[in-house]
Amino acid sequence: MPVTASTVRAVLGWSPGPGVPDVDASALLLTGSGRVRSDDDFVFCNRPRHASGAVRHLGKQAGADSLDVDLNGLGPDIERVALCASADGGTFGQVPGLHLRLFDAASGTELARFDMEAGAETAYVSGELYRRAGGWKFRAVGQGYADGPAGLATDFGISVDEEPPSPGPAAPHRGPARRGPGAGRGRGAVPRGRGKAVPRRR
Repeated sequence: MPVTASTVRAVLGWSPGPGVPDVDASALLLTGSGRVRSDDDFVFCNRPRHASGAVRHLGKQAGADSLDVDLNGLGPDIERVALCASADGGTFGQVPGLHLRLFDAASGTELARFDMEAGAETAYVSGELYRRAGGWKFRAVGQGYADGPAGLATDFGISVDEEPPSPGPAAPHRGPARRGPGAGRGRGAVPRGRGKAVPRRR
């Protein structure tokens, strides 16, 4: 779906209630390789503003978490902005009414809505903004990760600190483990979602 607005607002929404996990929105700024340049290209609640100022996490309200993306402010080497979500304290299968809405940030006009269905996943790529023929477009993705935010982060080149192992018998030394941006690519990824993003008439 073509996006002509210079700045868009992505609003991740759900129906909160007792027993519903907390949900957080985030964004990944990706190059043509489909990976971040560094961990600084990950924008979320604890890093609410990208160094370029082009992507900002606006904060959470009841049943909604929002991000603003200034498409004109993105560097020329950024080809995609992945709009992501994570669930804390449960899985997305326990989150009713999960959806992503895209707005023209200036006018408030809704451009698209994508309703999602999930199961055991705790991390999700809801949709993405991407360059095409000199302009920007939006598409729904609906890809969940059964191995959680760590699996999603590893897929896109974010460094993940491994938790120390629990104390136990010493294991034979096998040399240093290989860890790198490419480790685990696609591991646990589960396509999800229902239908396509529905453009809204102006």
